[in-house]
Amino acid sequence: MEIWLPVICGIPAVIICFLLIKIYLMKKSVKEIEEKLSEKLRTETNTLIDISGRDRDLRRLADTLNVELRKMREERRRFKQGDKELKDAVTNISHDLRTPLTAVWGYLDLLKKEEKSETAAGYLEIIENRTRVMKELAEELFDYSLIVSAEEEEKREPICLNAALEESIASFYGAIRQKGIEPEIIMTERRIERELDAMALTRIFGNIINNAIKYSDGDLKVELKEDGTIIFSNSAKNLNSVAAERLFDRFYTVETGRNSTGLGLSISKYLTEKMGGGIHAEYEEGRLILVVRF
Repeated sequence: MEIWLPVICGIPAVIICFLLIKIYLMKKSVKEIEEKLSEKLRTETNTLIDISGRDRDLRRLADTLNVELRKMREERRRFKQGDKELKDAVTNISHDLRTPLTAVWGYLDLLKKEEKSETAAGYLEIIENRTRVMKELAEELFDYSLIVSAEEEEKREPICLNAALEESIASFYGAIRQKGIEPEIIMTERRIERELDAMALTRIFGNIINNAIKYSDGDLKVELKEDGTIIFSNSAKNLNSVAAERLFDRFYTVETGRNSTGLGLSISKYLTEKMGGGIHAEYEEGRLILVVRF
């Protein structure tokens, strides 16, 4: 009996050791699957998940995930191709619209010089106004298609946000005052510098200020904080929190902005995020607030 006692005690110990090793190897394989799946989702690599363990169930799980990865890559490829075709179509359509509209604008200019009745002059003015709107929309659509289709690298350089913001406000000051708006500008005395694309930053500020001119009920406040946060706010009674959240959606317009494609803020969002920044809209107590951070 004394001889068999160590054997009897040793069998459970061997089984426990075997199970511990089995659990360790399974945990190792699960971790491999987790890390490799995360890597495949982050990158464009065509490699699949492979694990060192020999557990049949875990290898079956890896095979199943590989099947889904192949499907996802195919869907991603189709999406990119479809998105490219759509962008190309928008570029071509907007270009095709600009050419005849330019010609129409030229003929309207010639017609204005001709003798005409008072009624005809009134009709001509209406046609001219609507053609101007269509021309502006076509230009905005063309600009958007070029921006989102561009693949060239950003030309980043050290930019003083204080100066860039002041310059953008100054360039729109005439339009702001024409709307009867006296802007309130609050700038930190601290010099705020960021590595940004100067042209993209000008477009971002310009679109936001232009949006404020369209929607403002008579005021505009621009604030640059010490942490580099830029806040644009204005009274906008015709908006609401739902509309504010959708202002960055492509082609979304609100009732007061029917002469717009809704692409201005969408372009600002695209350019801001492309440079690693963030932009969002809030609506509080009748005020539209746009917050930009770099």
